[in-house]
Amino acid sequence: DMHRLKERGVDTVSRLSSHRRADFRKGTRLGKDDHLVRWPKPNSIRSVDRRAYHALPDAITVREARFRVDRPGFRTRSVVVVTTLLDPKQATKEELAELYRERWHAELDLRSLKAAMRMGELRGKTPEMVRKEVWAHVLAYNLIRTVMARAAAEHDAAPRSVSFTGAMQTLEAFQPLLALGLVRGAAGRRELCQQLLDAIAAHRVGDRPDRYEPRLKKRRKDYCGWFNKPRAELKREMAQTGNKK
Repeated sequence: DMHRLKERGVDTVSRLSSHRRADFRKGTRLGKDDHLVRWPKPNSIRSVDRRAYHALPDAITVREARFRVDRPGFRTRSVVVVTTLLDPKQATKEELAELYRERWHAELDLRSLKAAMRMGELRGKTPEMVRKEVWAHVLAYNLIRTVMARAAAEHDAAPRSVSFTGAMQTLEAFQPLLALGLVRGAAGRRELCQQLLDAIAAHRVGDRPDRYEPRLKKRRKDYCGWFNKPRAELKREMAQTGNKK
């Protein structure tokens, strides 16, 4: 994956996988707990076919960096990241650590897709419809983020400081006006769009640096069964068996 992304001009910063071990006594030393090392191609890769496997190089050069985590509440105390950003002048070890920490936003974005946009359960019955459903959610998500970025730029704020759920609720509130075209004239439409951006920018998320949460499940087990039959059929079964629960 790192090689394929690099071919597309995309650099990666990820955590070292559990089946690899970093030995900072080897490779080209760039600094304390920071070095370049060559990774040989594995004997087999399940995710690629034979033709793609043979097209891969015999080895790639990557950079491994280890940093300590001393913030209270954080579970991991030592993290090793691997990256294709090989030049320490381009990205220092500390900058790599901060960049990897931004990975938390990917988890929040997935939560926005699955929880706020209700993509946790897909309704499609065929692979084709499931793919369409996923891409429709992704398209809507990117459009909402685009409007949020515009609103943040209008108010000189960081895009991440604007609430995604607040933006969704604001767009839903403005949807009748936007869809029915109740505002006439170019000036009226510009004013409506400006009011929309102002309302979206007003929904901010709190600045919570070094936030951490308990690693526990909150939702209790549900002892009810699944609603996997038509309601009329289930009601007939309840009437026959006398089970009203």
